Amino acid sequence: MAGIGLRERKKRQMYQDVSDIAIGLFLAKGFDAVSVAEVAAAAGISKPTLFRYFPSKEDLVLHRFADHEDEAARVVRTAVPGASPIGALRRHFLDGLTREDPVTGLSAHPQVLAFHRLLYGTPSLVARAYEYQQRSEAALAGALGDTLAARLAAGQIIAVQRILAQENWRRIAAGEAVEAVREDAVAAAEGAFGQLEAVLPRLGAERAGGNVAGGSSGKTR
Repeated sequence: MAGIGLRERKKRQMYQDVSDIAIGLFLAKGFDAVSVAEVAAAAGISKPTLFRYFPSKEDLVLHRFADHEDEAARVVRTAVPGASPIGALRRHFLDGLTREDPVTGLSAHPQVLAFHRLLYGTPSLVARAYEYQQRSEAALAGALGDTLAARLAAGQIIAVQRILAQENWRRIAAGEAVEAVREDAVAAAEGAFGQLEAVLPRLGAERAGGNVAGGSSGKTR
């Protein structure tokens, strides 16, 4: 964490440690069977201190997604000038499949599978995850120009990434090996992003021209 001060590093470590402890308890006993007070006691902190870090019980789990909220936006902002945003996001997702990044759903690691079972099997966590998704859409829309056209595009892109990842996880959780799923996962990603590029062709052109997803709003960059 170069460039980050000691205080910030300690704060981030606290987030990680408390989240890890909470998830361990939730996996062992069930999300609804563990109280916030029990998590705080296991972490060696007070309940008010825990709530200063995590506003809700669900956030103890969804903290795992915190670093990924603006991932799509970062990919677009750091793409080669003139490159298609969707092309950059497609390459990033395909690279994630190659690395078996848990975010793509293509991971057979027992802890990853257990985490996803916890997440998708708990209605309140699914609802909270939707809020994280909305923030991801907002961040991506900002990177694309923050117009109506950009917001519509961001919603479609984030939905595609989510559905692709869930399908990969579903198959692996059902017992299929990663290698048996990989080829289909790559083909599905190529096809889905290809459809996005066909449906949203102006994104690339407008970004190359310096008016990212500006649509008819008249905004310029």
